[in-house]
Amino acid sequence: MNPAQIPFLLYGTAWKEAQTAALTELALRAGFRGIDTANQRRHYHEAGVGQGLATAYRDGVATRADLFLQTKFTDVAAQDERLPYDPRADLAAQVSQSLSSSLEHLGTDYVDSLLLHGPQSHRGWTGADDRIWGAMIRERDAGRTRRIGVSNVTLRHLQQLLERSAQRPAFVQNRCFARTGWDRDVRAFCRAHDIVYQGFSLLTANPDVLREPLVLRIAAREGATPAQVVFRFAIGVGMLPLTGTGDPQHMQQDLQAAALSLTDDELRAIERIRG
Repeated sequence: MNPAQIPFLLYGTAWKEAQTAALTELALRAGFRGIDTANQRRHYHEAGVGQGLATAYRDGVATRADLFLQTKFTDVAAQDERLPYDPRADLAAQVSQSLSSSLEHLGTDYVDSLLLHGPQSHRGWTGADDRIWGAMIRERDAGRTRRIGVSNVTLRHLQQLLERSAQRPAFVQNRCFARTGWDRDVRAFCRAHDIVYQGFSLLTANPDVLREPLVLRIAAREGATPAQVVFRFAIGVGMLPLTGTGDPQHMQQDLQAAALSLTDDELRAIERIRG
């Protein structure tokens, strides 16, 4: 894989704490080539991700060029006291310091994607978001990240971002709920603007979907698990899904989900499930 390529499934490293290094290494050994993290010690252990990567590199499991590495800049309001930047610095400096810290954690001189972990306000895109986005564009232009994107956004955020900036995000990453049509409006916006939609919490946010008769019938027909059906659905409707499983068997199963066969009618039917 060259740095421009995007895998069909990302391994998410949130909430793994002391197990982060071992699970990152395990995911790479299972076959994952896309790793998602964040420089937010509150929910991630990015240095642990780097330790897992280093072990995999040392053992010949993968090389840096094989991998898609994605991290995030997280505003101070969503951090704990273990900050990766000087909170007194201006926002552009915070972005630069955070990314420098991420590159050190991950043992690389570039990441494939840098996301804004979330806008400053739930109500809309702000001037502070503009300054952060501008700094992220400069980091991309300097080559320290190949792409930039946003996470935890609403349709309003995206509309305002594109109204205020000529630089659209390469990625949007959102928690994806069946009850909202699997984030239908945001996905439609992304499709219209050639933005890759990344969906996380596909299983944990939608436990009832795993018990839906349609999903169970497809799983039985395909000799698969309901979770695999959900991941195959996500891929089929144009998502780049994330999985954060710590179970080696589930890692293998998730990677095999792309081989399942779902008809267009089945994709549309699952899309109508509200959980």
